[in-house]
Amino acid sequence: MPAPLPFEVAPINPQRIFQEVANQLRRLISEGKLRPGDKLPPERELAKRFGVSRNTMREALRALELSGLIELRLGATGGAFVLQGSSNAVVAGMRDLYFLGAITPEHLTEARIAVSAAVIRVACERITDEEIDALEANVAAAERARQAGDFEERTRHHQAFHVMLARTTHNPVLIATTEGIMEITRQFVKAIGPTDEQTYTHPSRKRLLKHLRARDAEKAMAEMGSALTKLHRGYMVKAAAPSSDRKASAPAPPPPPRGPRPARARPRAPGAA
Repeated sequence: MPAPLPFEVAPINPQRIFQEVANQLRRLISEGKLRPGDKLPPERELAKRFGVSRNTMREALRALELSGLIELRLGATGGAFVLQGSSNAVVAGMRDLYFLGAITPEHLTEARIAVSAAVIRVACERITDEEIDALEANVAAAERARQAGDFEERTRHHQAFHVMLARTTHNPVLIATTEGIMEITRQFVKAIGPTDEQTYTHPSRKRLLKHLRARDAEKAMAEMGSALTKLHRGYMVKAAAPSSDRKASAPAPPPPPRGPRPARARPRAPGAA
């Protein structure tokens, strides 16, 4: 007789019908037969067409919603709508890896430098002067927050800068990857709390903007890489400090917007700027 397991398991269903329904709808979306903005037929009608129960149909729609392919809206004008495309699944997956401890600070710093280099190289080919102006406004707002001693506002602008820069590439893969990386960074910064005043970030960003205006990818990449490396060193010093020191200065972090909450706050990722 096998030894009892320390947890309960349910019998495996060899035929997950809702997954097959979801896969068929995925194919319809990928083939362009269902396009962004289209509203799917009501749940009852879909269930009849697929020959499944409404509960099965509901599970299939929820699976597609979690994948970021559709949005389920409530109310008289609600229903299931095909989305343009969302990075939610990528962001949630990367955050889960962070919570599980699979991503170390070294992993993330290495990835941030590599992804930022790719973003900058493409951005220098596509970015407009108006987009650079928007980045400049972000840098100015971050500096005002720093001078006012507003750590949370400063951090928000610093992290938004990277996403704004990624969006100038108009490449959904680079955008989604950057959003995932910055979500992990956000969780890390919330865990360790305020750091020493980053007086070097503002001049570094000003130099970066100058290189972007000149479309000088090599100098812009070097500037970003240097700043991220410096941030990594600073944040590792902060993360290594006694937890009592961090708690004394850190605001209580709110729960993450998506995905599971970690059992305890533990720094796993570097840098906010």
